[in-house]
Amino acid sequence: MEGKTLYTVTIFSENTVGVLNQITTIFTRRQLNIETLSVSPSALAGIHKFTITVFAESDEAMKKLVRQIDKRIDVLKAYFNVDNELIHQELALYKLATDKIMEHGSIEYLIRKYNIRVLEVNNDCVVFLKAGHYAETQGLFDELAEKIGVLQFIRSGRIAITKSKVERLSDMLAQREEMKQEQLSHL
Repeated sequence: MEGKTLYTVTIFSENTVGVLNQITTIFTRRQLNIETLSVSPSALAGIHKFTITVFAESDEAMKKLVRQIDKRIDVLKAYFNVDNELIHQELALYKLATDKIMEHGSIEYLIRKYNIRVLEVNNDCVVFLKAGHYAETQGLFDELAEKIGVLQFIRSGRIAITKSKVERLSDMLAQREEMKQEQLSHL
């Protein structure tokens, strides 16, 4: 994506039906194509975390996007970050034919080079797991496809946490609670 930066959007929401559709509609309206998407429960009970990567031309475009997402009733808070503000990974699974691996000889150098975990070995196939950044998982795919052949391949969406000490949403929820307590004390 020439001239564009990869941003990671983090959205906190209760896990309600249709919230994903509400969020993706905002991306569509702004002509932003989602590169990866992952959703999981967050560290805060009852709150889910959406992690979405998207290429955009500027921080200003991302500020507008996040403001629109924040307006959704089901969304608690949305943020965006660039890579140097995050610790992030992707997971990839590779299925290879066992006989092709045996013809190839040793795969020890691949396991050491890419820090691969072997998840399954049987007469038909071998399944590798690789955690890393996109370039690392793609590099392994390229090498396996060229040297051995890949039967199946899947890569997860990005998972990411900020480099800050606590979850950003925790600060916002604490401020809300303080304001609520302050309002109650004035009654």
